[in-house]
Amino acid sequence: MDSIDAGGITDPVAVPLAGALPRTLPRALATEAVHAGREDLARLGVHAAPIDLSTTYPSYDTRDEAARIDEFAATGARPEGPPVYARLDNPTTARFETALARLEGTESAVAFASGMAALTAVLLVRSGMGLRHVVAVRPLYGCSDHLLTAGLLGTEVTWTDPAGIADAIRPDTGLVMVETPANPTLAEVDIAAVAHSCGSIPLLVDNTFATPVLQRPVEHGARLVLHSATKYLGGHGDVLGGVVACDEEFARKLRQVRFATGGVLHPMAGYLLLRGLSTLPVRVRAASATAADLARRLATDPRIARVHYPSIGGAMVSFEVYGDPHEVIAAVRLITPAVSLGSVDSLIQHPASISHRIVAEGDRRSAGVSDRLLRMSVGLEDVEDLWRDLTEALSARPGHASRSPESRTPSAVRPSAVRPSP
Repeated sequence: MDSIDAGGITDPVAVPLAGALPRTLPRALATEAVHAGREDLARLGVHAAPIDLSTTYPSYDTRDEAARIDEFAATGARPEGPPVYARLDNPTTARFETALARLEGTESAVAFASGMAALTAVLLVRSGMGLRHVVAVRPLYGCSDHLLTAGLLGTEVTWTDPAGIADAIRPDTGLVMVETPANPTLAEVDIAAVAHSCGSIPLLVDNTFATPVLQRPVEHGARLVLHSATKYLGGHGDVLGGVVACDEEFARKLRQVRFATGGVLHPMAGYLLLRGLSTLPVRVRAASATAADLARRLATDPRIARVHYPSIGGAMVSFEVYGDPHEVIAAVRLITPAVSLGSVDSLIQHPASISHRIVAEGDRRSAGVSDRLLRMSVGLEDVEDLWRDLTEALSARPGHASRSPESRTPSAVRPSAVRPSP
């Protein structure tokens, strides 16, 4: 899977803001990250994007208001003019949606209160059409796995490996879902090959770990791109959100589900996410370089049984220890022992205890989530400080087991662990 050069991409289809100046020239990803969703600010006489906190909007023309509500109910298109109610639309959130769509190269994007709310909306759209069956590839984020497995929305899931997708599709299949790189093993899926196997069934790719800086799934055949915006898009551990980038046809259905279910993104969160996008390429590239360095060092450490680092690069590293992983968590001092990822500071957690605890033990292990696996989200700290904290935590474990590098088989360390970051 090829990574995208953040220095120069072709211009994606844009979702213009009302009154925004048209663009005809292609712009690099780094430029889009800074300017998308903000083109009209200078003409408005402001520099920072305004925050619209209104929950309701005045209208003296009730006939026009009724017509706009009827139009939304029929089509799901964004209403012309001011929203009727904040659950229908919000100008600040719309700026973030516009920007994210540009970065992912899609016509539209629809934001939600969380990544799980976004996935829920996708499933409700398809099940509302009588297409309740989902084909999915493990591993996925633990709560995504649980939502599909538990059938809480009336869905039924068939778990398969990428090669079995075509055979798993049924007449009532509404969605194929993959996550690449996957949480928490960082396993990668060939998106183009999977998209070919899907045929006419929409492929949803969870792109949370890669972000559009490293890959844009629609360019490989995906129709839907899911993000937990809480992670890299926000980037500072202070905002909760989710978003689906897609074509306008699907976006209209998502907006109708969002309006009906109320899983809206708060405008303050929309503002913070728009601000987060402006530094996304810089943050991802810097953290990825540090993560690749740490992966190389861990790959030669006798206390580490295996290192997982994707060929596409990125700021996530997972590794399996010979000793007790809980002792490592307890011993870190600079790195924060916490769930989530994608923040400017580094986080470490034990997936079998937290993020994937809700997945049945047998399913976790068959997906490669061992009890000795640790997942680290690398931030923007100096690599030497992070390495010192890691190595001290690994040494602090009482009675820790270790082996010399010569005693490990070549399969114990993934070759991609020593690949330089993009």
